[in-house]
Order: sequence, then C-alpha cells, then structure tokens
Amino acid sequence: IGPRACLLGLLALLVAGQCSYSPEPDQQLTLPPGWVSLGRADPEEELSLTFALKQQNVDRLSELVQAVSDPDSPRYGKHLTLEDVAELVRPSQLTLRTVQKWLSAAGAQNCRSVTTRDFLACWLSVRQAELLLSGAEFHRYVGGPAETHAVRSLRPYRLPKALASHVDFVGGLHRFPPTSTLRQRPEPQVPGTTGLHLGVTPSVIRKRYNLTAQDVGSGATNNSQACAQFLEQYFHASDLAEFMRLFGGNFVHQAAVARVVGPQGRGRAGLEASLDVEYLMSAGANISTWVYSSPGDSGAGCWSVSGRHQFRPSFPASSPYVTTVGGTSFQNPFRITSEVVDYISGGGFSNVFPRPSYQEEAVASYLNSSPHLPPSSYFNASGRAYPDVAALSDGYWVVSNHVPIPWVSGTSASTPVFGGLLSLINEHRILRGHPPLGFLNPRLYKQRGAGLFDVTRGCHESCLNEEVEGQGFCSGPGWDPVTGWGTPNFPALLKTLIDP
Repeated sequence: IGPRACLLGLLALLVAGQCSYSPEPDQQLTLPPGWVSLGRADPEEELSLTFALKQQNVDRLSELVQAVSDPDSPRYGKHLTLEDVAELVRPSQLTLRTVQKWLSAAGAQNCRSVTTRDFLACWLSVRQAELLLSGAEFHRYVGGPAETHAVRSLRPYRLPKALASHVDFVGGLHRFPPTSTLRQRPEPQVPGTTGLHLGVTPSVIRKRYNLTAQDVGSGATNNSQACAQFLEQYFHASDLAEFMRLFGGNFVHQAAVARVVGPQGRGRAGLEASLDVEYLMSAGANISTWVYSSPGDSGAGCWSVSGRHQFRPSFPASSPYVTTVGGTSFQNPFRITSEVVDYISGGGFSNVFPRPSYQEEAVASYLNSSPHLPPSSYFNASGRAYPDVAALSDGYWVVSNHVPIPWVSGTSASTPVFGGLLSLINEHRILRGHPPLGFLNPRLYKQRGAGLFDVTRGCHESCLNEEVEGQGFCSGPGWDPVTGWGTPNFPALLKTLIDP
C-alpha cells in the first residue's frame, strides 16, 4: 500500500493496521505507584495533546551546540538566537501542511505552535483523540501527595504510516506527573545547640559557599533568571516578600519577581514553587527573575535566561543537554561544615541516553576506581551519567502560605541554589563584555571540577534486596554519580568561569 492510499485513510480517520506505525515503540504503559484509575474519561471531555513535528537539520544543530559550548572551539560563546534555531530546525512546509490537514480533519481546535514551529498543542475531545490515535483509551487517574488528576492512556497508540516522516511523537498520553522529591524531615535532635544554625537559610548557603555581601547582581545589565511552575503549583508574592523579610536582611535582594508569564492561581501556594522562587532569588540575589506558569504538564525548575542554561530537576535529569544537580547535607546537621551525600540525592546512569563525549573520561575513571559499585546488571554503564554538580538539599526553611516551614529537603532545593549562583557568574561575564555561559557541561568536565568542593563521603539509597542491601552509588574523589564534581565554592568557581 503506497503513501497516497495511506493518506486517504488518514484523512478519513479509518486507519488499517498495515497503514499505521508506532512512533514510540518503547512507550511506558504502567501505572506509577500511588496512582489509581477513576474509570474511563468522559468522551466529550476536552484534553490537550502535543504533537512533535519532525525537525530539519538536527545533526547540524547538534554540531553547533557542541561548538558554542566547547571552550576550545573558535565558536565558543557565540550562541544562536531563537530565530537562528527556528530557521535551522523548522519543519518543512510539507510536514506543516500534512499535519495541519490531519488534525483539522479530526476536529482539533485551538492549536498553538511555537517559534520553531516544531510543536503543536491542540485541544480535542476524548472521543476525537481516540479516533485520531489508534489504540489509545483514555482514563481519568488521581495520585500523588496533592491528589493530582490526569487523563492518560495506558494503551499503545499508532499513527497513519503517511505521517512517519512528519510526526516524531504525541505528548500527553502516557507520562504521569512525577512525584516531588521534596519532603519535610523531622528536626534533628542534637544536644547543646548554642551558636549553631537551626536549618538552611540564605545566610547559611552564602556562608558555606563563600559569598560576601557584595556577591549580588548589579541591577544594571540585561541578565535575568527564571523559574517554571506546573501542575497548578503556584508561588505567592506575599510569601516571597515575607521570606526576604525574614532571611534576606544581610544582602541586597529583590523582593518581587519581575514578571509572571502565564496563569497565576489564587489558591494555596505550592511548597515546591515557593522554594524555587525564594532560593533562586536569594542565591542569584538582586537579579531580575521571571516565573513561567503552566497549569499542565509536569515538574518545576529554574534557569538563567541570559545564558539559556537550564536547570530542570523534574524534566529528564539524564538528558545530556541538562546540567543535573545532586544533593548534599552537612556532616553535622547544625554546623556549617563539610558536606556529605544526602541519601535521597538522585543519580546514576541513563537507560535512554548514551554517554556524551564530554564526560567519557570522568565516568570511565569512576567506574574503574570505585570500590563500591552495584552489580553490573543494575545499571547501564554506557549510559549518560548524572548528576554533574551538587548543592545542599537538606533542612531548608521555606515560607509557604504565610507560614515559615523548616526542614524541607530534596534536590528541588539544591537546583535553584546552583542555578542562582551561575546567574551571578553570568552577571560578571556580561559586565566584562563576555557572552553568558550557555550550556555548561562541556566546560565543566574539561575543568575537572575546578571551583567546586569535592564531596567524597556518603552513598545514596538503593534497592533493599540481598544483592544491593540498600546501598546505591557512593561518592569519591573527582566526579561521581551522586554529587557530580561537587558543590560550589563561589569565589573559586567565579574565577574559573568569568573569562572565556
């Protein structure tokens, strides 16, 4: 059967099995722990699906990313604009016309695209979506600590074969919102706490990572940073103002975000959204901060806009194009001393992404020298290894819903801290006439942890079985898959990153 015959079937939404293909043969079709089905979704219920269109010149884009990120390249720091990227990867006119006709025939409405034209988000009824995506069957589910509701299909879907050269995948079917890594731990009981700190605050972070009162943004550049909030997780402006009143007295700061892009809910504040904004703006102090808000999708995260450098803990942490931040805690929970692994810190080896060349030497060295490796059958030794760096993730104070909350922990805490410090470094680079850092990983690995405190003690949690007995990967000298290259020593990190 030729493409023309398949196209006719496509437009009529009558797709025979031999005229269809599976765009995601490795689709995850299991219900995550903590989620339950509430039954079939109402056929007339509206849902939003995202259609990923085939990009052009992907290999060329990959080459350019490597060139502008490699400090040894003559193109280092010559970042592409969004318009440059759009011109490079924009789908062909044939792809755009074919997909638009297909969606229009299915009754899709209110389709929104992006500058690069490679994603289309459209609204359809459940009935329309099940006709459009052969094999899909949508149910309503609820799960997670916040009892989040989601409409998903746990059955594989297929697309007309005539779309194989036009559509990469359809988002919004299978993947469930991840459970936040944040948790509130019980307060440690240590006798004789005179003169000791009682939890991690901006002052504790600034002291541990050697920031002075002068290590703040100038307010005079176009430097900016941002957080994203999803799943109706919103920060409250009044919480941020109260947080800065309580904990921002010894450094210049901004007590309000510069702009919110998207809906800002008026319900209860989310703990993770509150933490992201408060610690991004206290680590990257006095730097203009935006918040991007979307009620759908999943996760939360922070990044430095001027550098287009992303820190997104709930997006694929194992992506080779993301700088992943692990977690640490103080060796003595009440003293600002050396750090050890926070046992809830994530890390390991990706089963999806191969190991990028920039980390080949560091990872091989760890695998060859570590005395504490899980059995080889438990991890993909050739996969992308992470995290890349780390920061304190244990015992934070957060203001949420007008209440100061102690002992909040998770790598969602360490991520905005590291992102904010890189925003400060971008500030110095911009003031010197240099471009912002951009994608950090190639430079980070070439510098072999320069400017970072090496964390060499501790392991993270793993399976509780006879082979592993609860012990996962352990930290060690140099890079490791628990704390990466280590935690920031700000003046040293600034010195190593301030100049090209």
